[in-house]
Amino acid sequence: MKIGFLGLGKLGLPVALAIEEKGHEVIGTDIDELTLRNIRFKTINYKEEGAQELLNKSQIKLKNTETIVKESDIIFVPIQTPHQEQYEGITRIPDERADFDYTFLQNGLSSLSQEIEKQGKDKIVIIISTVLPGTIRREIKPILGKHTKLCYNPFFIAMGTTINDFLNSEIILFGVDDIDAAKKAKEFYRTINKSPFYETTIENAEMIKVVYNTFISTKIAMMNTVMETCHYLPNTDVDAITNALALCTDRIISKKYLYGGMGDGGGCHPRDNIALSFLAKKLKLSYNWYDNIMKQREKQTEWLADLCITNSNGKVINILGKCFKPETNLTLGSPSILLKNILEERGAKVRMWDPYVDSLDMKKISKEYGWEERPQLFFIGTKHAVFHHFHFHEGSTVIDPFRYLKIKTKVNYIPIGKNAT
Repeated sequence: MKIGFLGLGKLGLPVALAIEEKGHEVIGTDIDELTLRNIRFKTINYKEEGAQELLNKSQIKLKNTETIVKESDIIFVPIQTPHQEQYEGITRIPDERADFDYTFLQNGLSSLSQEIEKQGKDKIVIIISTVLPGTIRREIKPILGKHTKLCYNPFFIAMGTTINDFLNSEIILFGVDDIDAAKKAKEFYRTINKSPFYETTIENAEMIKVVYNTFISTKIAMMNTVMETCHYLPNTDVDAITNALALCTDRIISKKYLYGGMGDGGGCHPRDNIALSFLAKKLKLSYNWYDNIMKQREKQTEWLADLCITNSNGKVINILGKCFKPETNLTLGSPSILLKNILEERGAKVRMWDPYVDSLDMKKISKEYGWEERPQLFFIGTKHAVFHHFHFHEGSTVIDPFRYLKIKTKVNYIPIGKNAT
């Protein structure tokens, strides 16, 4: 099939590359000139597993909207629905809650639908963007013409591993508005993978997407609470506890996200939880569980800040890692940046360094910050493998919420949640 993309950013391009790898012809466009330039010159300025290799051999063609409508069998729309910066999860949660910003999505779909109507032929349009339940029927459908055959197909992916997550989806979630369009999409997906094709209403699909992310956040929040508890109880080890729970696959479900560490991050989880807390208030739910997930995340980060300050003796606190997860350069929603902001709010002096975001020259950075000259306090903010090779000056304090370092020098090593006597 020939597949069109209205949007080739950090979600659209990796998915487009994955689809092309499965033998389909892909054409697309984006409103951002830098994004288009990077595709033309086969450059990716963010870390996405396998994307650069696929882009190097890619034959994706950049076309205008008129051509995309004319030539595509299916058009994917992965246009962003951003939250304001204060809802990304790197600062304290504001008292007010807010829905996502649907302006970009509305503008893009309005232009697309106008072109479809102009050409006068039915066209399958699949929205990928994350929205709150009720949004598509309220905000999107009224601006679409009769020839736009709409489907809603949000992905369960994580930035940094988008290609693998798309090609090996747990399920293909599909909100159906047009039966013939859904049938065509199902035929397409059988060429991508053998994942269950879950058809439901658009509203159900909208809800499933954000609840999926919030469920992950719930697991992380729970396990971080267990980690904090173990930090105070003698003869307890959070990893021993979570390893046992991970074996309970009947009721606990799986071992993914079942560990103590930092709060969750990325471009989906914090913002989706905060958006759902907005929806909970709007619907006047009896109890706003979504709000508590984010409050736990913030309170736990405050506790980590207290731990840093208590052990710093007034010295500069060095946070190693800015990214929201290991082996990526993406910082959106990063809990370690939230930690930095809370520490600075409390008057602490803080430095951050991440090899995937800043200079790769560890020796140069170490010399610049005096890490080789005197003992300092370090906090592992991202579980990058490179920190295994970091040289901590003798006498330094290292706080490790992931408990994964094996340090050879004589330091005060604090693996949070391992409290053996």
